[in-house]
Order: sequence, then structure tokens, then C-alpha cells
Amino acid sequence: MDLSSLHAKAVAAHQRGQLADAERLYLQLLAAAPGSFAPLHLLGVVRAQQGRNAEALDLIGQALQISPDTPEVLLNYGNVLKNMCRFDEALASYDRALKVRPGFPDALFNRANALREMKRGGEAVASYDQVLAARPDHEGALVNRGNALHELGREVEALASFDRALALNPNNAETWKNRGITLRVLGRFDEALASFDRALMFRPGNAELLNYRGHALCESDRVVEGFVVFRQSAEQAIGAGSAAPADAPPHRLRHDTEQQAWLGSRARIDGPLFLDGGDKLAGPAINPANTQKVTADWRASNNQLVVIDNLLTPEALANLRRFCLGSNVWRQTYNDGYLGAFPEHGFAAPLLAQIADEFRDTFPAIFGGHPLRYLWAFKYDSSMSGIKIHADEAAVNVNFWITPDEANLDPEHGGLVVWDKAAPLDWDFDKYNGDVESPRKFLKDAGATSVTVPYRANRAVIFDSDLFHETDTIRFKDGYENRRINVTLLYGRRGKG
Repeated sequence: MDLSSLHAKAVAAHQRGQLADAERLYLQLLAAAPGSFAPLHLLGVVRAQQGRNAEALDLIGQALQISPDTPEVLLNYGNVLKNMCRFDEALASYDRALKVRPGFPDALFNRANALREMKRGGEAVASYDQVLAARPDHEGALVNRGNALHELGREVEALASFDRALALNPNNAETWKNRGITLRVLGRFDEALASFDRALMFRPGNAELLNYRGHALCESDRVVEGFVVFRQSAEQAIGAGSAAPADAPPHRLRHDTEQQAWLGSRARIDGPLFLDGGDKLAGPAINPANTQKVTADWRASNNQLVVIDNLLTPEALANLRRFCLGSNVWRQTYNDGYLGAFPEHGFAAPLLAQIADEFRDTFPAIFGGHPLRYLWAFKYDSSMSGIKIHADEAAVNVNFWITPDEANLDPEHGGLVVWDKAAPLDWDFDKYNGDVESPRKFLKDAGATSVTVPYRANRAVIFDSDLFHETDTIRFKDGYENRRINVTLLYGRRGKG
């Protein structure tokens, strides 16, 4: 076979997605004609598609030495650099391609994608707009433009971009999902649910879509329905089970060994979803005797913080402890020594839905019209630290503890530290929730003071979610049933009162 025919065969295999065949044929071309431009370039593209980015960069770089001004090669070189998170170099390569071929849509599109990954959303939107000026039917540019606008908080514009994309392709589940997320942020929950349902038509039973649908149901005050959907999401995501990865930290492995001993033969910690208890109660879950005092304390608090003892009724507390000890919902690992259980992991028992609804019914002066946004539980390894200083994305934060008091070796600590200064509303999530140094500097400069709420079983701290807070020093007894467990519920949105 002559080289021209071999090249055509290699390209055809590549276009069909037969990467192994294309790779073999490109290597044959290079063996027959070492240093050939097209096989170097295209083998580099194959290597990138195989995730072998360093090799791809070398091969495409060799092709660029032969022909330094070929726009397609500069584009692919930039794409590999972007895959390697070398964004500044990727932008330079895209800009070289655009200098050779002004208005090159693929270079503009990938340049915009790189800018978005660099969190330069305004520039990314401008670059997507340049793509759309030349190609108004560029679905990818419309979708990613919508995503960039959503990340900038420009939800109405994002929605318009998604709608334009769906007019071109109404069968794209990802676009319907993104549209639903945007509508949820806008508080248009019925429309959000309709969008998630359209996405589920194309991806039936998809765990991620079910999870989003559960959130929209909760925020539209349909918490019980939402928790049913969360459980469906967990069952789909976990399936036959998921073992801790081989490189899991020791505290994860210690917990799993302890819980497996607790479960015995009833279930596997790494098996299908298993929920022990957590049923809805016939009577109240939240102790109604607290209502008047808590409401008065909240109204009298300058910083909107109240502490409630004997939060749950005895039956609810016992049932929730059983659920948290026996259910294999502890799927999220954190390096600071704690594990997380979230609704998408099965932390969505009917009892939790009852508790979430009763908070609003029992303390309307605190929760007002704020819907439930999210909830989780954390379980701690006492030999390590807890959660570092942060604020939460909500209006009202509920944090309560369920491990028996006799497990706590230091009764004056083990609870929560809350400062009297709120995170500035112009801070983004990464700054107030993931950056420890900025909050500490802010609090020092503001002359903030803190209050330490000692740990007590069945004690809740309810406060403005914008207030910075962190876990106090933890010293609990060894043993699975002695691990500190806290449950957190978030209501409403930041800046909404």
C-alpha cells in the first residue's frame, strides 16, 4: 500500500474513533517516512484522545517545528496544553492560531473554554460571543456561554443562552440539566423540575439528574418527595456497592472496619445502599416545648444565634442515632479526619424529612419562608481535627449533635466556635468556604469576637449562615459508637434575609 493510501486509511480509522487502529497506521507512516508532518500531528491528536498528554505535546510540537503557522496544529497544541492545565501557554497557542486565521471559530471556542477554566468568565463570554457572531448555530458555544454566565451569577442571560441551544438541539440532556440548575437559582422551581424531567427522558435513572431534581423539590417545599428522589439517586449511584479506594486515608479505613463490625452480617459497608431505621415518627420529632423560648432568644440576639437543648424528642434522637450508626451512607472522605453523608449518598431518611419540615413549623420566626436547601452529617475521628473556619451558602444554618454526652472527654469543648462577623456578600464560595487565611484576616481586621458552644448531645446551634464558624477541639472516647456526629441543615439563600 502506498503512503497516500495508508494515510487515507489511518485518517478514516481516526474519524471512526478507532484510535488503536489509527495509532498503528500513523506509526507505520512515521516508520516509512520519519519526521513527516501530518502523521506527527495526527498521532499527537490520538495520544491526546488517549489521555497521554505529554506524548501528545511532544508529537504536535515536532509538527509545529516543521510548520509553525498551521492554525489546526496550533489549535490542537493549545488543546493539549489546556488539558494539562497550562492555561497561559494554551491561550498563547490559540492566539497564534487566530493571528494566522482571524476569526477561526474552533480557536475562539477553545480559547473561551480555557478562559472559563481560569475563572475569567467575562472574557470567556466575550470569546463565545465572537464564535456566535460567525456561527450563530454553534451549540457548544451557546451551552458553554450559558455555563459561564451562570458562574458569573448572570442567570437570566444564562437561561437565554441555554434556550437558544435547546432550540437547535432539544435532545441534549446536559443542556436541559444546566437550564434546570439556572431556573433553580432563579427560584423558578416548577420550571426547573420540568427541565430536569426532560433531561431524565434522555438519561433515565441518572443519579446526578435525580439529585438535582431532589434539590428542586426540597426548595419548592416538597421535602418528603425530594427525599424519596434522593434515595433513588443514591441507589443508582451506589448500585452494587463501592469500596473505599486503595489509597484511602487511615481514618477512612478505621471507620469502615469499625462500622463493618457494628453491622455484622446485616450488610456490607461497601455493598448496596443499606438504611437502618430513619422511619418517620407518628408523633413530633422536634421537641415542641422549646418553641417560645427559642423564638424569644432569636429575636433578642444581635447576631442571630440561639442554642437549643433537648432539641429532638427521645424517640427521634434514638431513631436518628440508629440510622447514623447502622446505615452505610458515609461515602465522602475528608483529609482533616471526618466523613460525610449527603442526600445523594442516602442520607435522606423519612425521619430527616420530618425533622427538616418541623424546624420551619416549630420556629417560623427563625425560618420564615426559607426552604430547605441542603443537609448532611459529619462523623469524626477524634484523633484528628474537625472542620476549619468557613461560612455556608445559605440564610439559616442548623447544626445539632447526637452522640451521647458520655463519649465526650472534654465537656467544655467539642462543639462549635462561631464569630460575630458575617462573610462579606461579595465574597464567592471558594473564598468564604475554602480559604482559611482570608476569613481569619478579615475577622482580625474587623475586631471580631467568638463564642464557643460546648458539645452536648441533642443540642442545636441555629445561626445566620454567613457567620464564620469552625469545629471546636474534639476529644471523644475511642469506639465506633463514640464518634462525634453532627447533622447540618441549610435553609434559604445567602443575602435573602
